[in-house]
Amino acid sequence: MTHNKKSNKLRYWLIGVAIFLALTIFCVWPTKYYIEAPGETASLSQYVKLGKQSGRKNFYLVTVSERPAVMIDYLTSYLRPFDSRYTAQELMGNSTSQEYDQMQEYYMQTSQNNAIYYAAKKAKVPVKQRYLGVYVMSIMSNSNFKNKLKVGDTVTSVNNVKFKSTQELMNYVNHLGPNSKVTLSVLRKGQKKTYTAKTVSLKGTKRSGIGISLVDRTEVVTDPKIKIDAGDIGGPSAGLMFSLECYQLFTKKTLSNQKVAGTGTIDEKGHVGIIGGIEKKVVSADKSGMKIFFAPTDQPDGVKKSDTNYEQAKQTAKKIHSKMKIVPVSNFADALNYLQHHN
Repeated sequence: MTHNKKSNKLRYWLIGVAIFLALTIFCVWPTKYYIEAPGETASLSQYVKLGKQSGRKNFYLVTVSERPAVMIDYLTSYLRPFDSRYTAQELMGNSTSQEYDQMQEYYMQTSQNNAIYYAAKKAKVPVKQRYLGVYVMSIMSNSNFKNKLKVGDTVTSVNNVKFKSTQELMNYVNHLGPNSKVTLSVLRKGQKKTYTAKTVSLKGTKRSGIGISLVDRTEVVTDPKIKIDAGDIGGPSAGLMFSLECYQLFTKKTLSNQKVAGTGTIDEKGHVGIIGGIEKKVVSADKSGMKIFFAPTDQPDGVKKSDTNYEQAKQTAKKIHSKMKIVPVSNFADALNYLQHHN
């Protein structure tokens, strides 16, 4: 009888361990989905420096978290009202994970350049834009450089000829015609590389090219020098807040004594553009104790007024019973004027 009891106890223990292991494996089993959720709210003073000087802790950027979802995360995300689920295709299109990260890095760099440039102009600080080359955004399937170039590379010259814009490079390559051998000088993560291949006919056009999507890559230089280092944060949505932080440092003025967060892209003319994930950013900012939140009123073609960032931000703030003030902005001046009158 004692032997049977011991055997039963061992059997139950083994069954329990098996169930536990099965549940553990089920919980951490990868899915094909990504979870997009409220991210962090971080002080811009840690990212923006004028020489060695940091700004006040009054301006904040807000991020959206994106992560691959294991099974338990995917299932519990339905219990979190501001989590969204996307397939890799929906989130990144045809890009690989590495290419997607590279593009987000480029968008962040462009956002920083625009923010610095506009803030310097507004603060009447000497500023100039330095052309670095052509940024590789994507590589076409018929490109002879497909297994050579990578998204994120910067093409600095073609056949040792340097250019001042993407358009100049495109015109030069088109003039060579299809099946012409070209040598590209490339900068990849600080290292110089050289690749040679033939041009191709660009589908749907009568032009020749190297079969890549290109945009200008520039660097903005100011006097005094200002630097933005956002680490591994990607995307263009912090443009407005970067520009306010830069302007505050350039002018040596305290623009607000309150905690101010916001979102929106910015261009060289100070226009604030629409972004994604606004409701998640409102939730994050509210949890972090922000008092003011700037939201773009930008309404591109095909977007209803009720779907603009500002309207969605207001709806989210109401839903979570936030006391945070949601402020509409269409350009840098709107944000600056509000701060000057609500300090």
